[in-house]
Amino acid sequence: MANSLPSLLTSNDDVLFGENWNNSDIDLKTRSLITVISLMSQGITDSSLKYHIANAKAHGVSQKEMAAAITHTAFYAGWPKAWATFNLAKEIYNEPVAEQTEKERYQNTIFFPIGDKNPYGKYFVGHSYLVPVSTDQIPIYNVTFEPGCRNNWHIHHASSGGGQMLICIGGRGYYQEWGKEPVELIPGKIVNIPANIKHWHGATKDSWFSHLAIEISGTETSTEWCEAVSDKELYGN
Repeated sequence: MANSLPSLLTSNDDVLFGENWNNSDIDLKTRSLITVISLMSQGITDSSLKYHIANAKAHGVSQKEMAAAITHTAFYAGWPKAWATFNLAKEIYNEPVAEQTEKERYQNTIFFPIGDKNPYGKYFVGHSYLVPVSTDQIPIYNVTFEPGCRNNWHIHHASSGGGQMLICIGGRGYYQEWGKEPVELIPGKIVNIPANIKHWHGATKDSWFSHLAIEISGTETSTEWCEAVSDKELYGN
């Protein structure tokens, strides 16, 4: 064991962090991001991953790029690994905005940006925000709801495939399918919405709420927007 230790240190210091990391065939920004994704895929979420997330940030990987890379990899490596990585990344990219509004205070509690006013706001009760997380391969958007905000009943139609996946990332909210009781949503909760099912989702009365929305590919897809969810229907008054 004693004889093998110098050889191991040489491989680590001289080969891995020496020759390999200084190979200019791949720039350091790309190399550091590949390393983060490789460790995440193996479920390694200890101090080594935290170090490499910080290293990626130091080499120019933005918070938006890191969020998109982790989210994309989650579909191949699994959401539990992604969620653990998000929590580490949130610590590293802890760059709070000046808290002057409720929106800014809430922004400091989640990893993803809130974005701007939702262009689909006419289909919502209350105020919501929308921002793309990734538009390559798998379109992913962060949707944020102010307290009490929710979208109308709606249906994601498809003749095959289709539907939607929600990944809850902040605050508290609800999801409800037609004819069923509402389900509470908290960070880490995943909702799989089949095609052709009438449903709605949004924030609780006293909390902001954010989820990633992933549209599942299918054929002959469309979204049908229906009636609003009334306060009486939701709160009983």
